[in-house]
Amino acid sequence: MNMIILPAPGAEQAAADLAVHLQALVGRVEARHFPDGESYLRLHDDLSGKDVVVVASLRDPDPQALRLWYLAQTARELGASRVGIVTPYLPYMRQDKRFQPGEAVTSVTFARFLSQAFDWLVTVDPHLHRRASLDEVYSIPAENVASAPAIARWVAAHVPEPVIVGPDSESEQWASDVAARVGCPFIVLSKRRLGDRSVEISVPKVEAHAGRRPVLIDDIISSARTMAVAVRQVRSVFKNDPVCIGVHAVFALDAMQLLEDAGAASVVTCNTLPHPSNGIDVMGDVAQAVRARVGSVSG
Repeated sequence: MNMIILPAPGAEQAAADLAVHLQALVGRVEARHFPDGESYLRLHDDLSGKDVVVVASLRDPDPQALRLWYLAQTARELGASRVGIVTPYLPYMRQDKRFQPGEAVTSVTFARFLSQAFDWLVTVDPHLHRRASLDEVYSIPAENVASAPAIARWVAAHVPEPVIVGPDSESEQWASDVAARVGCPFIVLSKRRLGDRSVEISVPKVEAHAGRRPVLIDDIISSARTMAVAVRQVRSVFKNDPVCIGVHAVFALDAMQLLEDAGAASVVTCNTLPHPSNGIDVMGDVAQAVRARVGSVSG
């Protein structure tokens, strides 16, 4: 497989992790800013005829977007046969409709931008709230890698007698999938949003599972307010403090402290975004998707 991995600035660890699974070379990307703020970019490897895989960590996407364009265009100019992007966390998926007149539907605009820059995309559990699939907004092949297998392996190895808990109806897809893979029960809490920073959460009857260790699972931990409320509610009805699992560790400045203050036994995330809480490796599953994608476009 004639593949080379190019890490976008800030994604060096993710690129290295992916390269181990793919047994692929990680190229050297030199990136800096001139005194006037403009970008300098240099790719040091021979890319002629190669399948280039750009790995990006897009927790803060705006400052990185233009550099992604430069990476893709420069790789093509240097002879790359195809240029794909692996962004384990795919931003801008939550702004998927015009809630107020004049608002930008940035999920569509960002999808158009990446579709023009790259030949294919691989990501992990994007926030598909009002979308059935990425194909609704991306015009390039876009692969959605499920985090549930990796989360289930971690839960089975680290949490005795778990019960999987989804903090709201949107999380039921992860809760039910993980529970089925682990072979344990699951419940889904009921959430009512009272404002941008306030939620009300209720817990169903859990008498049959009260002695188990609750494992709260959600896709994005950002402000952590929903999960913190869920932690408090779960602690009121279970004998054991909950383990909190997030797929994407976005984490606002005080998010981890909120969860600790609420009484979480531990907080663990997938390595889709670099964070000290990373403990669940999804890169093996990402590598399988990349290998299939590169193989399909090379055939």
